[in-house]
Amino acid sequence: MMFKKKIKLLLPLLFCIAIANAQTNIYKFKRQISGVNTIWHSISLPDELYKNANAGFEDLRIFGVSGKDTVEVPYLLKQRADQINTKEVSFKQINQSTNENGFYYTFQAPAGSTINQINLSFKQTNFDWQVTLAGSNDNKEWFGILKNYRILSIQNTDTDYKFTKLKFPDAKYQYFRIAIKCNVHPHLIAAKLNKTDTVGGVYKQANSLNYHLSNDAVQKQTVIEVNLKNPVPLSYLKLKAQSDFDFYRSFKIEAATDSFKSEKGMQYNYTGIYDGTISSLEETAFSFPNTITSKLRITIQNNDNKPLRISNLELKGNAYEIIARFEDLKANYAIYYGNEKSTAPSYEIEKFEKKIPTNLTTVSVGNEEKNPAYTIKTEKPLFENKIWLWVLMTIIIVLLGWFSFKMLKN
Repeated sequence: MMFKKKIKLLLPLLFCIAIANAQTNIYKFKRQISGVNTIWHSISLPDELYKNANAGFEDLRIFGVSGKDTVEVPYLLKQRADQINTKEVSFKQINQSTNENGFYYTFQAPAGSTINQINLSFKQTNFDWQVTLAGSNDNKEWFGILKNYRILSIQNTDTDYKFTKLKFPDAKYQYFRIAIKCNVHPHLIAAKLNKTDTVGGVYKQANSLNYHLSNDAVQKQTVIEVNLKNPVPLSYLKLKAQSDFDFYRSFKIEAATDSFKSEKGMQYNYTGIYDGTISSLEETAFSFPNTITSKLRITIQNNDNKPLRISNLELKGNAYEIIARFEDLKANYAIYYGNEKSTAPSYEIEKFEKKIPTNLTTVSVGNEEKNPAYTIKTEKPLFENKIWLWVLMTIIIVLLGWFSFKMLKN
């Protein structure tokens, strides 16, 4: 009788475990979540998670177990990147003049307008000019904004580079005057006055990195191979590049996607994530789409120029954050991941994001564990099984012997 009672008490527990396992048994790894005490929480993804999760996070799930119930927690995955808002300011050109010092263009902006960028377009494709920018509220008394600001355009078979954007601190004037010091008519085609605001994102510095630099005299390239301990999100690169003279070189950034062994050792396949120009005229810092990787390759095209001196580099990436809705505060929650065949979940809360509270407390995420409920096993190919190989060889030998005997008998 006692045995039967124990069985009756044990059956519901086994049933609950079976239901929970049915939902979580396709994920290889899990991390416990602690500190859930309200409906809405934020979760910062640890760097170690990226190694075993899918690159696009399609396999990321949050499950909670409470008594007989197992619930899937809906969430939003947020990337805390820079938010850049550019507003074009209307204006009219009221003056164009020239003297022995250069060419002058005066623009009138609406009263009370603030700008911090002017984009210029010229008919010429090759030039190197100095620009001075001044502002005024009465078109009589002028105040300096930029002095000896260099703009440049180079177009040939090797290079197509243009730097004609004037950047300066916020300026609130009704009139702006550009003075271009040059010996030929600049032929200004268009100008755009902009006000750009940037809300800084959340970045994580890439630690434990090392890099190897090599100069290829045959290909006329400088190649920098960057290695990190674990895959992490990367979206920003800053190079400390120096030269005795001004420079402008085309370059590209590539991220390793996978690897394979060869006679020459471990080889990597790369995909491009940035193409641009590194120049002494601009800050040598570059932003690109957030990419999770542990290896980068940076290639600088030197052509016939002396290689640049690279003394340091900085890498960082935008942090990923989960905003999750926990409906049962008594449940035990965990993050599950590690399934290459998973498809991205679709939750309704993404349609009602504006109703989510802004000030959220962060819950803690535990260390990575192997999911004990994981049951999917990778089956080895048939011919990797030694028993099948022996059976197949025996059948082949018997058939060969039988045919040989038939031939000898005939």
